[in-house]
Amino acid sequence: MATLKVYTDRIIQNVKKLNSFLGAEDIEWSLVTKMLNGNKSILEKILLDESIEKVHSIADSRLSNLKVIKKINPKLVTMYIKPPAPSLAKSIVEFADISMNSSLETIEVLNEEAMRQDVIHKIIVMIEMGELREGVLRDNVLRFYDKVFNLSNIDIIGIGTNLGCMYGIEPTYDKLIQLSLYEQLIEAKFGHNLQIVSGGSSITLPYSLEQKLPKGANHFRIGEAAFLGVSPLNNKKFKNLSTNALEFKAEILEIEKKSYSPDGIVGDGNIGHISDKVDEADPYAESYRAIVDFGVLDVEVDNLISKNKNISYFGTTSDMTVYDLGNSKSKIKVGHKLKFTPNYMAAARLLNSKYVEIEVV
Repeated sequence: MATLKVYTDRIIQNVKKLNSFLGAEDIEWSLVTKMLNGNKSILEKILLDESIEKVHSIADSRLSNLKVIKKINPKLVTMYIKPPAPSLAKSIVEFADISMNSSLETIEVLNEEAMRQDVIHKIIVMIEMGELREGVLRDNVLRFYDKVFNLSNIDIIGIGTNLGCMYGIEPTYDKLIQLSLYEQLIEAKFGHNLQIVSGGSSITLPYSLEQKLPKGANHFRIGEAAFLGVSPLNNKKFKNLSTNALEFKAEILEIEKKSYSPDGIVGDGNIGHISDKVDEADPYAESYRAIVDFGVLDVEVDNLISKNKNISYFGTTSDMTVYDLGNSKSKIKVGHKLKFTPNYMAAARLLNSKYVEIEVV
């Protein structure tokens, strides 16, 4: 069975290092745990460590995950980081201390639910800054805040934006200074202090090293750097963070020497995918192939980096993947395991697959 091994001590060390680095920059941050898919064994080791006390909040985009987090450590501040569906208002107010919103209708429903539960629900209003995902249009920002400030059980604690996710718009100085200026404008017009200007993420971290962030941007939402040690801005290691907290291993089911060209009529019934390099190979040539026990139901192979430089991806199907070993299978045998480093999307998919064993250490 394919196995994803998670070294929680290395993740905790990353959290501690981020606490130190961001604290020195007067930036608060939320640990985004959506990649973990609510895995209780992993979350318990991380969320019960004392290092988590210095993190502003634990953020997730799935209510089921927030429920697990609250059960593990009820003292933690939780944040729901996508616009809530109005039908989920009851659970949002119950399990998320803070939610990110861009719809006035939804905030009104949350206010009514907060009144029923006799609590004050905190909200960060998201602003559209070019990524074309969630966010209030900039021309409507002041009118929007004018309406939400009057709701009895809603506390507007900040302003935020999403950058770098859908189109990959970079959170540059210009983008974040615009967000900070909106915060200042709102405070001046309404006399209401906004504690949080949330525009940073793992992609923003390299900018902070180069002093390219406005001081007003005081909150980051970080997942990838904490778990994988890299920034998606350049896919490089950030400072001294650990990049080997996750390792994926898959057992070899078969090794045979086979040709590069299939034998028979190729129809339209296939569901597999073949490497582009296969078409360039000599169809009469042969090489050793290893079949391993994972497929596209578990992970996209493009999101895995082999730790063995002498093998290359050949093809994949729903539950098996083929790797090319070249002209020599060396010491690799059936039953041995190929090892891979997963990127963020690979790790998220693997942690969501019921066919992959999760080993937590």
